Amino acid sequence: MGKYLAVLAGLIAMAAGLILVIFVWWREFYQLVFGFIPPVLFFGGLIALIAGISSIKDAQRTKKLEEETSEKKAEEKKD
Repeated sequence: MGKYLAVLAGLIAMAAGLILVIFVWWREFYQLVFGFIPPVLFFGGLIALIAGISSIKDAQRTKKLEEETSEKKAEEKKD
């Protein structure tokens, strides 16, 4: 019975929150959402930059390891 009560309370809380946002605090909610856009763009760009740099470094390491491996194989064939 407690699980159903929790679900019902959650639905009531969601409905109350939605009604309050739409009819009472719309302007504040609107400003809050638009206030989040610049930081989200900044941190999203920062994460993309870090991921790109990491990808470039990984590609360089892979290329270096492939060259070393091919050099070792060439030396082994000479012997």
